[in-house]
Amino acid sequence: MAEFIAWVLVVVIAAYACAGGTDYGAGFWDLLAGGAERGKRPRWLIDHAMAPVWEANNVWLIFILIVMWTGFPTMFQAVFEAMWLPLTLAAIGLVLRGAGFALRKPARRLAQRRVYGALFAVSSLLTPFFFGVVLGGIAAGRVAVGTPASADAWANGTSVLTGLLAIAATAFLGAVFLCSDALRFGAHDLVDYFRLRALIAFAAIVVLAIVALPVTHEDARYVWDGLTGGWGLLLIILAAVCGLATVVLLWRRSHGWSRYTSVASVALVVGAWGLAQRPYLLPTSLTVTEAAGAAHTLRWLVIVTGIAIVLVGPALVLLYRLDTMGELEELTDSDTGAVGAAGDNL
Repeated sequence: MAEFIAWVLVVVIAAYACAGGTDYGAGFWDLLAGGAERGKRPRWLIDHAMAPVWEANNVWLIFILIVMWTGFPTMFQAVFEAMWLPLTLAAIGLVLRGAGFALRKPARRLAQRRVYGALFAVSSLLTPFFFGVVLGGIAAGRVAVGTPASADAWANGTSVLTGLLAIAATAFLGAVFLCSDALRFGAHDLVDYFRLRALIAFAAIVVLAIVALPVTHEDARYVWDGLTGGWGLLLIILAAVCGLATVVLLWRRSHGWSRYTSVASVALVVGAWGLAQRPYLLPTSLTVTEAAGAAHTLRWLVIVTGIAIVLVGPALVLLYRLDTMGELEELTDSDTGAVGAAGDNL
């Protein structure tokens, strides 16, 4: 039972990394879009692409917290005690990011739009970084039951590199999806704009992964061994193949399939990480069995999870499907005019 709940946690983390990560990536490119005039069209596309789904994507984060708290309370306490500062910064980033995205569009003054836009964009960079930092600290074995909060738990080589990889991965996902969004919104000139950025983000992932090899070998040896052998290595190889397939598809301008391969590459890496930590939730101090809550609590958690899958799962699938088909938000005449009017600013 505990093992099953642990894999549910891994799957939900992968879902949030892909769904929420795509939104974070869009915010990253919003930050780098340039000034008000130069960045007008990319930001227009980002607003329309994110609007239908950005709130729904946070459902996965709530699910993660519920599973951790209910199924593995010992792990939950240990992680939040040792990592309270980066988790607090990530939570602040989530709030500011949502507020910035929701308020910048109706704001009438340019100065207000700039402030709200900056909150959204900067938070989209910092939030995945701090989430990555926490995962890196856990993988490096710096979190155990009773570990006091300290900079060493998260301000270390493995944590920083994991945070940077999280930013690069979200930027990659965001750019890949924005290529498809540009096509369905008829902004054909933005397809190559985000295609180039997706390729740059993938190159950044490769560079950071190479840099991380010697660091994790020394600092996170247990997880390193799990990622370089057995099923963990197989999933890493598959993730690399999916990443390279995404690059080929982008190069050939097959933007529909590139979304699936990019998501698969990120999800497979999360799955490999889960396999590499077995049988530990906190390497190498707390196993899945030791961290599990009471048996009756786990049974109810499985039941509630099944109900959530039946009730919420189809709705989310339908939401994502309708969004990718462009059925949720039609462009108005002013939007269409904005596209044409801003075309000379790139």
